[in-house]
Amino acid sequence: MDKNKKIAIIGCGNLGLSIVNGLLSTSGFDGKNLTVTKRHPESLFYLQSQGVKVLADNKEAVKEADFVILGVKPYNIKPVLQEIRPFLTKDKQVIASLAAGVTIERIKNELETGTTVFRVMPNIAADIKESVTCICGENFTTESEEVVKSIFNCVGISITIEEHLMEAATVLGACGTAFVLRFMRAMTQGGIQIGFDAKTANKIVNQTVKGAAELIIQKGIHPEAAIDKVTTPKGSTIKGLNEMEHHGFSSAMVRGVVASYEDIRK
Repeated sequence: MDKNKKIAIIGCGNLGLSIVNGLLSTSGFDGKNLTVTKRHPESLFYLQSQGVKVLADNKEAVKEADFVILGVKPYNIKPVLQEIRPFLTKDKQVIASLAAGVTIERIKNELETGTTVFRVMPNIAADIKESVTCICGENFTTESEEVVKSIFNCVGISITIEEHLMEAATVLGACGTAFVLRFMRAMTQGGIQIGFDAKTANKIVNQTVKGAAELIIQKGIHPEAAIDKVTTPKGSTIKGLNEMEHHGFSSAMVRGVVASYEDIRK
């Protein structure tokens, strides 16, 4: 990414802070090019030691920004856009919204015609530069798309999708983090029941899940292909898998994903 791009994060909550941490840990990124805002910014003042400008004034934050990330809640998008609109220049700033369920059309309605707008959905793993960020935009140029992707590539990987898939992306990429963590907790509980102390069980589960994910990523294989490599005839692995399936493991996971999707579309 262009290390001289000035970035403003409006409404820097947990997700915004994850992006901040990812950017600050990127080689060559200068904290002086980052401004963050919060209604009560005291909890962010520690970032000032890394050059980050911390403000309560959204209007002041966007004046010099090239890229504006809206980290506010969906119900605050309209008033915040109305507040900062007089200080935006359509040919200068690129706007990216993190607000789930708020369409590009709704955002554009509050801005000057021609302003470049994106919706982006990273997840909390941005904090350790392992997020998957789904991006969509409307009438954007290749250059503006690259600007967006370069910023969010600093905190993981980014994928450009069509807007009608953004809610689905939120479920798989953001809600999905919690789904995986709940699976890990259950696996740890099982480990405790068969004899491990909680700390050891947790350590084994963490590395097992990490290893499984890296196996799929690095080998580029389907999960079922990897499963076939560890299931032997009459073995304990297939017995455990079949027992889980008898109790609806895969079905429960699919139903959970669909339930979250239906809720987010309301």
